[in-house]
Amino acid sequence: MAGNYKVNTPMLQSFLNYCLLLLVYTTILAFRKGDDNLWMILKKRSWKYALLGLADVEANYMVVKAYQYTTLTSVQLLDCFTIPIVMGLSWFTLHSKYKVMHFVSVLICLLGVGAMVGADALAGREQGAGSNKVLGDGLVLIGALLYAISNVSEEFIVKNLSREEFLGMLGVFGTLYSAIQMAILEHNEIADVQWDGIVVLLYIVFAVCMFGLYNLMPVVIKISSATSVNLGILTADLYSLFIGIFLFDYTFSGLYILSFIVIISGFLLYSIVSIGITEPPPVPQVICTGFDNPVLELERNKEDGDDSVHFVSGESAEIAAVWKSNIH
Repeated sequence: MAGNYKVNTPMLQSFLNYCLLLLVYTTILAFRKGDDNLWMILKKRSWKYALLGLADVEANYMVVKAYQYTTLTSVQLLDCFTIPIVMGLSWFTLHSKYKVMHFVSVLICLLGVGAMVGADALAGREQGAGSNKVLGDGLVLIGALLYAISNVSEEFIVKNLSREEFLGMLGVFGTLYSAIQMAILEHNEIADVQWDGIVVLLYIVFAVCMFGLYNLMPVVIKISSATSVNLGILTADLYSLFIGIFLFDYTFSGLYILSFIVIISGFLLYSIVSIGITEPPPVPQVICTGFDNPVLELERNKEDGDDSVHFVSGESAEIAAVWKSNIH
């Protein structure tokens, strides 16, 4: 869209996706009954979802915007910063316990990304030097941080609450934020779009693909983890490259195949090693029986028609005496 039709509206594209989430999942929440309906969720957790929606919207916007200022290579490399942040947040908030093999697997995947970036350089896909590389790289890093926050929050919600709640509330606040930001920052770009059948179709295809991605990610995260999903997403650039070889005559390099194999190997290695959960130490419980509890013993005796109280000594006798005087 940006290359052939000069369309540069990342907020509008995100807005369409959030609208679909709003229409489908927020409607489901609105018709629910009980404590997990839309009103009760807003009443209990609205401010948390407001922050989550802001993080998700801005993460999408910043990474897409970064392409205008920095190079494709920088975006590919710096976007990997999401993975260690996700692991750190998972350890801190979800109490995930990683093993040495998990870190080795992540390192293997990152080596695969390095091979992919090298293949891009050899194929001449650097796409310019960037008009403001420092700004662009900063946008990617901030976007990676926000993506990590969104992904870890998503893992917590889908594993402890529900997928419908996550997507429904993201639809509410994502639509709100993207609409406001679109009106402020993209009104001129939207007005300049040359609307025709092809452009409309491209917007629809993009929105449907994003809607499908947002639907599938909670399912995969629930059965695996946010870290595992982000490792798998590293192959997305390779899939686009393979498609581009046939559609846009991209130059083929054997390093693409090598990087794909390396990333998949690291991903599979990460997946087969289970992640432990650090459980908080159990809180000792004090269990009192009727023989230890003079008040309970007095009640039992009263039910049996016996008002007498048997004590051993000390404070138990004093407590029971007060209780008995209150009864009579």
